[in-house]
Amino acid sequence: MLAVKVNGEMRTYPKGTTFLEIANDFQSQYKEEILLARVNGKLRELHKELKKDSEISFITYEDSVGRNCYERSAVFIMMKAFYEIIPREKIKKVQIDFALGNGIYGELVGDIELTPELLDKIKKEMQCLVEQDIPLMKKTVKTSEAIEMFREYGMHDKEQLFTFRRASNVNIYGIGKFEDYFYGYMVNSTGYIKYFDLIPYHKGFLLVLPWAETPREIKAGPFHEKLFHVLRDSYRWSDSLEVPNVGALNRLICDGKFGDLIMMQEALQEKNIGKIAEMAVKDPDKRIVMIAGPSSSGKTTFSHRLATQFHALGYNPHPIAVDNYFRNREDYPRDEFGNIDMEALGCVDIETFNDHMNALLRGEKIDLPTFNFHTGKREYNGKTLQLGNKDILIIEGIHCLNDELSVALPKESKFKIYISALTQLNIDEHNRIRTTDGRLIRRMVRDARTRGTSALETIQRWDSVRRGENKNIFPFQESADVMFNSALVYELAVLKLYAEPLLFGISRDSEEYEEAKRLLKFLDYFLAVDSDMIPKNSILREFIGGSCLKV
Repeated sequence: MLAVKVNGEMRTYPKGTTFLEIANDFQSQYKEEILLARVNGKLRELHKELKKDSEISFITYEDSVGRNCYERSAVFIMMKAFYEIIPREKIKKVQIDFALGNGIYGELVGDIELTPELLDKIKKEMQCLVEQDIPLMKKTVKTSEAIEMFREYGMHDKEQLFTFRRASNVNIYGIGKFEDYFYGYMVNSTGYIKYFDLIPYHKGFLLVLPWAETPREIKAGPFHEKLFHVLRDSYRWSDSLEVPNVGALNRLICDGKFGDLIMMQEALQEKNIGKIAEMAVKDPDKRIVMIAGPSSSGKTTFSHRLATQFHALGYNPHPIAVDNYFRNREDYPRDEFGNIDMEALGCVDIETFNDHMNALLRGEKIDLPTFNFHTGKREYNGKTLQLGNKDILIIEGIHCLNDELSVALPKESKFKIYISALTQLNIDEHNRIRTTDGRLIRRMVRDARTRGTSALETIQRWDSVRRGENKNIFPFQESADVMFNSALVYELAVLKLYAEPLLFGISRDSEEYEEAKRLLKFLDYFLAVDSDMIPKNSILREFIGGSCLKV
């Protein structure tokens, strides 16, 4: 018998007992259904067996790891349903693209029209699969066998992906005779995926899943239209360059065409920044450009490059950081844990900010403040500003899209920009790359270089950063006049060389090792390239260093 500790309770089980059997004994202690186990600090699927004395905690939909597992399993069941309802020869691919709200957007490519009636049949097939509670089987095959298998299945993105795989084996999942590859763990059977919807959306479909706060409800939306169009345009641009996924990017690197890709991507971003500047100056009343976006979006580099475009149009841009209007630190609000909440809107002296901005719009001279982060005090050091007819303010801060920050400013004076690194590359046709992963790797590399922060510390802080974004940035993104995607289709191949040593530095006995291991596995899909060809004004330089701008 082996000793097992769960939630502080000790029990004994025979060797070979599955984690599913143990989970059933403890399910009553969990509000939501158990999806995975964490055994001695390592994630395990429920079909795995107990081999030694263990400390176990269980994971449900309330955990981000559990939600990712649920999503992955739901996509797998949906793929099975697509291939059951539509003859395989009519499907070129079922492409999973990106998340939108609580939905996963995808498109059907092939010799058949995706009608609402066809989607309804696929949804009903998914429901039948869930009711049958079919085990999700897992097997290990040689990489060469996987390549042949997916060539035969017509899943050519996976075939190309595994051509560049270093490991000799691949884990394949199956529902009956339908087999597929997924990056990450799965639930034990189809019966776990009880809550979902499948609805038409634009030219494709949305697989709608529960919100984190309501695991047993399906409440679709809101689906942000502006964000959707930016994401879809980015994905279609990648498709037009024939770089929709990691395998295609690796092939391009092998073929010596990486430099051409860099030039095309950077040229496109510069063109888009120029268009934004032209839009901003079209209305002479719009004198204040307000920029906001989540962490590691490249806001600083973007602001500099936007300023250059304003100069090219004959205008004089003046950057102002909202941070300089912070209240003195002792006046900051506190969060629900009693800690200083430096991302709260209440940290900003809103009244002074609005008074100063309105004075500038009237043509008056103001004394600009500077916030001293060492002393926690706002200071005035003799810096002044007065706007002329061709002057524009560029204001950057996490609250810039929130009208409560600029409550006293005339609406017609504001031009709002939302910037985010919206990854336009996927691992393969069924495995998407999460936007937050790209930003986390960017931040990890930058903070290690500029602040001496370890990867461990960056990962530890990431959940707090994300909570701040969900509260202060994402709810206001649709209010922007324009959105800018700062992600570069090639960037993860470059960031890999910087991020891997940082992640390997996280010890196995650390709680963050699980996340480090996941990111290392993710980066292993990419062929690495050096940064010599990256332009000095690239947004990527903000993170890896070597920028010609003051970032």
